[in-house]
Amino acid sequence: MSTYLFETDEHRALREQVRRFAKAEILPNAHAWEEAQEFPRELYAKAAAADVLGIGYPEEVGGGGGDLGHVLVASEEMVLHGKSVGTCVGLGSHGIALPPIVKAGTPEQKARFAAPVLRGELVSALGITEPGGGSDVASLRTRAVRDGDHYVVDGSKTFITSGTRADFVTCAVRTGGAGHGGISMMIIERSTPGFSVSKKLHKMGWWASDTAELTFEGCRVPAGNLIGRENAGFGIIMQNFVTERLMLAGQCVAIAELALRETLAYCKEREAFGKTLMGFQVTRHKLAEMQTRIAAARSLTGECVVRFLRGEPTIAEAAMAKNTATDACSWVCDQAVQLHGGYGYMREYVVERLYRDARLYPIGGGTREIMNEIIAKAGGF
Repeated sequence: MSTYLFETDEHRALREQVRRFAKAEILPNAHAWEEAQEFPRELYAKAAAADVLGIGYPEEVGGGGGDLGHVLVASEEMVLHGKSVGTCVGLGSHGIALPPIVKAGTPEQKARFAAPVLRGELVSALGITEPGGGSDVASLRTRAVRDGDHYVVDGSKTFITSGTRADFVTCAVRTGGAGHGGISMMIIERSTPGFSVSKKLHKMGWWASDTAELTFEGCRVPAGNLIGRENAGFGIIMQNFVTERLMLAGQCVAIAELALRETLAYCKEREAFGKTLMGFQVTRHKLAEMQTRIAAARSLTGECVVRFLRGEPTIAEAAMAKNTATDACSWVCDQAVQLHGGYGYMREYVVERLYRDARLYPIGGGTREIMNEIIAKAGGF
């Protein structure tokens, strides 16, 4: 397997660490958890004990240190050796829920919310998308009105990863006027009266990751749960999107790599017309194209991570990486199913699951069309 150019001995050691955890705790249960459409909550504590949950978070909030590069290689090993994208996504929902708190939250918020999540004691989720809004974040309608020492929140969120079990949601709300200038971020706890999981959503892929629609009806949220300044939430969301999109690109690289590995193993064993599938030139060329597209996606994603870590602007570049990686992943998974033939359509084969899982990536974290609009604006056209 090729690796990211930024990798050092430290990254390689991290790969080994996460690989051991994934093989021991996820792989033996991967199929069962996908079919059950959830994994046990105890997995969070096990991941924390294995020093996996805190990767990429500073030690002062209970993390294990590292940066986005460490997060990408850890996520890749989890996918490659756990073979359950849904489990990996659900276990890592704090990857989009905690950064706003870590970057813009108060010391009390970090101690009360971030640290317990990284210890595996609490589950966190990010609440941005709304039923009528989709990728149009600036049009969100969930309203938070100040009332003394509290905000009264009314509205709903949908497509929330870990939404059915989250102990709190890092949530985007409208505290001001229309548009992006009236948005704030705040922490809404599950125990708040008026907070409800209105629906568990059943998805095409990512089965082991629970996804929900949430409703807030007169939720009185302490003013101390506001993250950063009032009406300054849009900037926090946009910062979060850059890292989320690079993480999604990295997941696509990992999924495509797993699909390739599964297909290589199958083609070496499956016989047709007196020889293995690897004996046919068309098979070898298809596998070569799969490997090439994965390498291209890995290269662009890795370059964007390096630029991000240098502090360079990477909004458009992250959008490019996401589109490139999602395209590669979708195509590779499609070819993997094709090369498996009828078995590729069977649920007991990993490539069938990966094919379904891959379809989310051109949508989640901002659709492919939104990514192209970001790229176009950055290019001045």
